[in-house]
Order: sequence, then C-alpha cells, then structure tokens
Amino acid sequence: MNGTPVVGVDIGTTKVCAVVAAEDDLGRVNILGVGMAPSDGLNRGVVVNIDRTVNAVREAVEEAERAAGVEVQEVIVGIAGDHVQSFQTRGVVTIRSEEITQNDVQRLLEDTMHVALPADREILHVIPQEFIVDGQDGVADPVGMSGVRLEADVHIITGLVSAAKNVYRCIEKAGFAVSDIVLEPLASSFSVLHDDEKEVGVALIDIGGGTTDIAVFEDHTIRHTAVIAVAGDKVTDDIRKGLGVMRDQAEQLKRQFGVALADQADPDEQIEIPGIGGRSEKTIGRDTLAQVIQPRLEEILEIAAMEIKRSGYGRHLGVGCVLTGGGSLVPGTDELAAEVLGMEARIGRPMGLSGGLVEEVDNPKYATGVGLVLYGMRPDIIGGTTLSEEVNAARNGRGQGRSLMARIADRMRAWFDEL
Repeated sequence: MNGTPVVGVDIGTTKVCAVVAAEDDLGRVNILGVGMAPSDGLNRGVVVNIDRTVNAVREAVEEAERAAGVEVQEVIVGIAGDHVQSFQTRGVVTIRSEEITQNDVQRLLEDTMHVALPADREILHVIPQEFIVDGQDGVADPVGMSGVRLEADVHIITGLVSAAKNVYRCIEKAGFAVSDIVLEPLASSFSVLHDDEKEVGVALIDIGGGTTDIAVFEDHTIRHTAVIAVAGDKVTDDIRKGLGVMRDQAEQLKRQFGVALADQADPDEQIEIPGIGGRSEKTIGRDTLAQVIQPRLEEILEIAAMEIKRSGYGRHLGVGCVLTGGGSLVPGTDELAAEVLGMEARIGRPMGLSGGLVEEVDNPKYATGVGLVLYGMRPDIIGGTTLSEEVNAARNGRGQGRSLMARIADRMRAWFDEL
C-alpha cells in the first residue's frame, strides 16, 4: 500500500457505517476495514441527539480501525436530510491572459458561490454543468482554450448550517477531525453507478432508513439532487402498526420475510408473529406482510418519480434508475420501481474495488460509506474543476432488460408526444 488510508463515515438514521480504504501501487482501491453500529440519534437524516450519535460514530470507527490495523485521525463524513436543497445558477468572469487556466476556472466557480442565501443555509457543493467560452456553449473543460469571457452553468447544493455543524460536532466529540463533508446521494453515486450510465442518463435512488436520496445524471454531470423524508423506517412503522408488533420485531419481519410485490409472495407460506404482553403467537400469510410493505414502497418511488420529473430530465434517462441503500434490499424492489417509474431498474452494489474486504461491503447498505472513501481518494470525482479526468474508466457493463429497439421506439414516441 502506498496510499494513506482514507476513512468514510456514513451517519445514517438507523446505522453509522465506517469504511477504511487505501490505494495500492497500481491505483487499485482496497477495503481495509469496515465498522457498523446501530444509530438512534438521528431523525430523517438530521442529528437530534448528539451523545447517542457520538457513541455510534466512535463504536463504528473503532471497529473499522481494529479490522484495518490503523489509527484514524480524520474522516470524510456524509450529510443528508430533507433540509438539503439544490438550484441552478450562472457565473461569468473575464480572462486576463490569452489562455484559460485552472485558476480562471476556480475564480469562476467562486464567483458562482456569491448568491443570496438565507442566513441559516450554507453551500455544500458547487458542480459545473457546462462552460461557455465567448458565447460558445457545450464546453466540458475550458482549460487551455483561448477566450476573453468565461461563463458556467452550475448546480449548487445547500444545506442547513445547524445540520452541518451538528455533524461536525458529533465527529469531533468522537475524537476525530472532519477532512470533508459530502452530500450522501453524491457519495453513493461514486460507488454504484457505471461511468457509461452517467453519460447516457440515470437516476440514483438511495433508500435509507430515514431519508431517500435522489441524484440525476446525464453527460457525466449531476443535473439534480433531492432528499425526501420518507424511507425504510416508514415501512417498518407500517408493519409495526399493521401487525401489532414491537419495532424490533417489525424490522426483523421486513428483513426476513418482506417482499415488495404482493403478487410474488406465497399466500400459503405462514409467518409466526410473536404475541405482545403475554398474548399467544399468531400466524399470517407472507402475502399479508407484502400487502403492508408494497403501498409504502410505492409511495417512496412515486415521490422519487415526482422529483425526477421536476428535474426536467425524466425523458433523458436512457438507462433508467439504480436503487441502492438498505431499503432496496426488500426482494422485488427493483421490479416495483420499474413498474412505478416506467423505466429499467437495477439494484446498485459498491463496485470498482480490488481487494481486502470486498465481499463484506458487497451490499447496497454500504453504498454511501464506500462512495465517501472513493471521493476521498479522488476529490475531482464530482466534476469540480478538473472535468477531463475520468475516474471510472475501468467500470463497464450495462443493465439488461427489454430489447434495445423497443426502448428506443418508446423514447422516440415520447419525444414526439412532447412536440
């Protein structure tokens, strides 16, 4: 290993996940350690109890430290919550020399940050969409070009100052420094999306415990981000209320017997439900459990569909959507998503990893944690100011589904419908 270990901490509503990784001499990413601790200090992605969150962070990072055999000093942390908002804006600067330099691009991005924001909000990310040189649009990387006027359309992601400060406070109280803070749907996208998917057009839907994160990509660029406050916890609550069981039992029923499509559940298969307060056990059909789960998952996916439509890129998603996060582990979630969203869907697992604990993190619930360490090794992965560097060149493959001709014909019809 020649790289310094990088640590990502995903502070989720139901769990805190820590991942330690490092690059080897050939630039391959190896997972050195993984730690996970249950978390109940957050509500809908926002810290509501500092002490509980600090304990969960410490427990998860210490477990990852032991596995990796390293001492962690600083971490990259994810932020989510329905307070996260994004918008498009444009900046412009004049070029003093004949050739556009990296400094000019940086100056332009800093100029776009001078937007009027409420006092309680701060900018988390500034992501260029495209550059315009002397009125010529569609420029991906202007460095080295000649011009006197440089403009950029940028995607600005903001969050509540208090939410970000509380995340910082939890990490620092646990005894670590924060080297960077990254929006969680962005982090997830680094680990589960193929580079060619980002080019053709794809929506990432990360169904966590407290929040569902959405990111829309086209032409290698993130076009829209959103965080909605309906996620896996709501499914568990529905089971708890619908079947009259305790929360832990509801979570176990969801994980062990849950199915996203009631049609796929075997009505003859019986599930035993523990009695409460000394009452005797009762049994229900597995399809009954699925009938509780399906409506809530449909609601989550319908809200995601509205966000994708609001982005204006709904018709541009050539490869459909990728589902990740612990909430996508319910069997049949991808088929339900394809039905609700009217596009291809697949389950996204962390990829692009070479060695170490690769099998341990081969699970959608580790998507954000792995994405954070990938970002830490290659900060330009978002786009930032060095758009020319491709970070996922080694990744390949496309989703399978209906015939290509049928999909293209559908898309052409949709375009004509819009005219």
